Amino acid sequence: MGDLGRLLILFGLLLVGLGAVLTLAGKLPWLGKLPGDIYYKSDHVTVYVPLATCLLISVLLSLI
Repeated sequence: MGDLGRLLILFGLLLVGLGAVLTLAGKLPWLGKLPGDIYYKSDHVTVYVPLATCLLISVLLSLI
Protein backbone atom coordinates (compact mmCIF):
# COMPACT_ATOMS: atom_id res chain seq x y z
CA MET A 1 0.00 0.00 0.00
CA GLY A 2 2.93 2.33 0.61
CA ASP A 3 3.95 2.24 -3.05
CA LEU A 4 0.43 3.10 -4.16
CA GLY A 5 0.36 6.07 -1.80
CA ARG A 6 3.66 7.38 -3.15
CA LEU A 7 2.41 6.97 -6.71
CA LEU A 8 -0.76 8.92 -5.92
CA ILE A 9 1.28 11.70 -4.31
CA LEU A 10 3.51 11.85 -7.39
CA PHE A 11 0.52 12.06 -9.74
CA GLY A 12 -0.99 14.76 -7.54
CA LEU A 13 2.20 16.83 -7.69
CA LEU A 14 2.35 16.40 -11.46
CA LEU A 15 -1.24 17.59 -11.78
CA VAL A 16 -0.52 20.64 -9.60
CA GLY A 17 2.53 21.44 -11.73
CA LEU A 18 0.56 21.07 -14.95
CA GLY A 19 -2.20 23.28 -13.57
CA ALA A 20 0.33 25.96 -12.64
CA VAL A 21 1.89 25.84 -16.11
CA LEU A 22 -1.50 26.14 -17.81
CA THR A 23 -2.49 29.01 -15.54
CA LEU A 24 0.72 30.93 -16.18
CA ALA A 25 0.87 30.16 -19.92
CA GLY A 26 -1.93 32.62 -20.63
CA LYS A 27 0.09 35.41 -19.03
CA LEU A 28 3.06 34.99 -21.37
CA PRO A 29 2.18 37.18 -24.38
CA TRP A 30 4.98 35.82 -26.60
CA LEU A 31 3.99 32.18 -26.13
CA GLY A 32 2.28 31.08 -29.34
CA LYS A 33 3.54 34.06 -31.33
CA LEU A 34 7.16 33.13 -31.86
CA PRO A 35 8.98 33.46 -35.17
CA GLY A 36 8.54 30.08 -36.78
CA ASP A 37 4.89 29.68 -35.80
CA ILE A 38 2.84 29.40 -38.98
CA TYR A 39 -0.39 31.40 -39.11
CA TYR A 40 -2.54 31.63 -42.23
CA LYS A 41 -5.91 33.32 -42.41
CA SER A 42 -8.19 33.70 -45.39
CA ASP A 43 -11.89 34.44 -45.73
CA HIS A 44 -13.10 30.99 -44.70
CA VAL A 45 -10.04 29.20 -43.34
CA THR A 46 -7.65 29.83 -40.46
CA VAL A 47 -4.64 27.57 -39.98
CA TYR A 48 -2.29 27.87 -37.02
CA VAL A 49 0.74 25.58 -36.61
CA PRO A 50 2.86 26.50 -33.55
CA LEU A 51 6.14 24.88 -34.65
CA ALA A 52 8.55 27.13 -32.75
CA THR A 53 6.39 27.11 -29.62
CA CYS A 54 6.24 23.30 -29.63
CA LEU A 55 10.01 23.08 -30.07
CA LEU A 56 10.61 25.50 -27.21
CA ILE A 57 8.28 23.63 -24.87
CA SER A 58 9.87 20.32 -25.86
CA VAL A 59 13.37 21.60 -25.12
CA LEU A 60 12.29 23.05 -21.77
CA LEU A 61 10.57 19.83 -20.73
CA SER A 62 13.60 17.79 -21.82
CA LEU A 63 15.86 19.92 -19.65
CA ILE A 64 13.60 19.37 -16.65
